[in-house]
Formats: sequence, structure tokens, C-alpha cells
Amino acid sequence: MAKTNQTVPTGDNVAAFVESIADETRRDEARLLIEVMQDVTGEQPVMWGPSIVGFGLQHLTYASGRELDNFRIGFAPRKAQTVLYPAGGVEKYQDILPRLGKYSTGKGCLYLKRVADADPAALRELVDRSYQWAPD
Repeated sequence: MAKTNQTVPTGDNVAAFVESIADETRRDEARLLIEVMQDVTGEQPVMWGPSIVGFGLQHLTYASGRELDNFRIGFAPRKAQTVLYPAGGVEKYQDILPRLGKYSTGKGCLYLKRVADADPAALRELVDRSYQWAPD
């Protein structure tokens, strides 16, 4: 049986989601990221699953043959940090990462302790590069 993507657009209201974020700092960071991502991409924010805000759409086909639709750049406000989901994996952004303040990485995501500590130009560059990224 083919594996289906669990994270899909929901049609839920992004503004309502942001207002439901309990922590004021995370709520402000979400507003900032929406503003930056919307400005850089020209796209409207879309809820993907219950807690990810994504911008743009791309169709991916993996070497295994698995296909899925995904956002081009997205983020999720979490309790301890904000998670960014840049397209193509974090390794493609190594030159930008040092300018983003305190961060850690996962397999395909970037954890920012404080979005406000990120160099605004570096954040915009990451968003733009992610949005423009196309699979090899």
C-alpha cells in the first residue's frame, strides 16, 4: 500500500491558529514569519495539518517513486522554539545558518530559539532560497 502524506492543507484559518498560540512570544514570532514569508514569496499562508503554516506548493517525486505535494517554505510555533521547514533539507542553507541566532537542526528542519535574534536579511534569504528551490 502506498504511503500517503500526513501533512496536507486543511483549509483551517491561519489567523485563528496564530491567535490560539498561548505563548505571546511564539505568537509574535508567528506573525513576523507570516509577514516575511508572505512578502518574500508573494503567497498567502495555508495551514498544513493542525500546526504548520506553509507558503507555496511543490510536487515532489522521490527516488523511491513516492510522490507528494508539499509547501515550499513553512514553520510551526512550538513551545520551546519555532521550527522552520525549508525546502530541500537544511544542508542547502549552511551559509545562512550562522546568521540566524541560536539554532539546532533536524533531518529536514531548523529549530530557532528566538526568531527575533535572526538577522532579518538572513531570514529573508533563507525564505527566498527555499521558495526558489527545485528538486535535482
